[in-house]
Amino acid sequence: MSAQTDNRQLVVRDDFPITTIEGPIRAHASRSDAYEIHVVAGLRDLIDTLLGELDGAAAAIVTDDTVNRLYGGRITEGLRQGGCDPLVHRLPPGERSKSLAQASALWDRLAASDFGRRDVLVALGGGVIADTCGWAASAYMRGVPYVNVPTTLLAQVDGALGGKVAVNHRTAKNLIGAFHQPKSVIANVGFVPTAGPRHLRAGLAEAIKKAVIASPALFAFLEEEACALISGDARALEQLVRSAAAIKTRLIERDPYERDLRRPLNFGHTIGHPLETVTGYGPLLHGEAVAFGMVAESRIAAARGLLDERLLVRLVALLKRCGLPTTAADLGVAIDGASVLEAMGKVRLIRAGSLRYVLPMALGETLIADDVTDEEVVDALRACGIEGLPPAAASD
Repeated sequence: MSAQTDNRQLVVRDDFPITTIEGPIRAHASRSDAYEIHVVAGLRDLIDTLLGELDGAAAAIVTDDTVNRLYGGRITEGLRQGGCDPLVHRLPPGERSKSLAQASALWDRLAASDFGRRDVLVALGGGVIADTCGWAASAYMRGVPYVNVPTTLLAQVDGALGGKVAVNHRTAKNLIGAFHQPKSVIANVGFVPTAGPRHLRAGLAEAIKKAVIASPALFAFLEEEACALISGDARALEQLVRSAAAIKTRLIERDPYERDLRRPLNFGHTIGHPLETVTGYGPLLHGEAVAFGMVAESRIAAARGLLDERLLVRLVALLKRCGLPTTAADLGVAIDGASVLEAMGKVRLIRAGSLRYVLPMALGETLIADDVTDEEVVDALRACGIEGLPPAAASD
């Protein structure tokens, strides 16, 4: 192919021969995405960084009512002063907004506006907003750019990083989704304390997960700085966000599109996600469900002799220090064991008949197992205080 171009026209010339190839014709398509994660400590730095990422493009801010009330006006005004007058689309707060209905409402709003394919969606909020906005961006006009501006610790250390975007379905969490990498991520640690202590604690769960699967140094940092982190200390939070972001990006670089589902990042999620499903995506925060899931899955590892009981005790102690649930009594909502097993069975069907468990063996070392039996799961859930489970002898 050759091309001649000026400022107004592009002339493309091709000259392909008639093919003589017999059999299937192979098509090739590949892409490589890269983006920057900015960690800032104030609203002014956030606005300046966001204006730089927009680079003159129009923007539509997707947020929820709570975040909009706290920050929406100041961010919108800051962008206007920088020459960008964004459209603002609000969702109700909470996990139930991570839905097809809310994504469709966003598409309707964009279609009725002047938003174009080169313009940028800005996901201002927690993991629900990042997931919903990112998935809507992946489908609208076959894909438009988006910038994640996470406002919760969980989103800053996990949910806003990487290109996994999805909405929930009543059958399973994140059932309808895509891989669509953000244009950039701008994490302002100044947001974290204002989201409230419960959201801060939920974010620590995802940081602890990364420490268990990939970083003894981060685990030691969390043990040492737990009190400072819980109190919202800016220095400790910035170190945590930078470290967790660096770890996650290194992990997902190995397999950004999950062609291999054996991923340590799923630690705590094989049991945590069904907990969210059976409780209706509302009473439990994602990090709370993951914290409980980590304990249950670690109990499976310990029962197999893979995990030293002393490390299990350290993990449970750290989760408790961070105010995270380690037993059914800590969850604050009734859990029916039979419903959890049923939800896990549905996920097994979705995943071609198997469930993969991330079983920790030591800090930074995990075993990905697809041979965990129902009896092992029942025993672990029972040890965590879940009721309504079948007798162990009848659980296979």
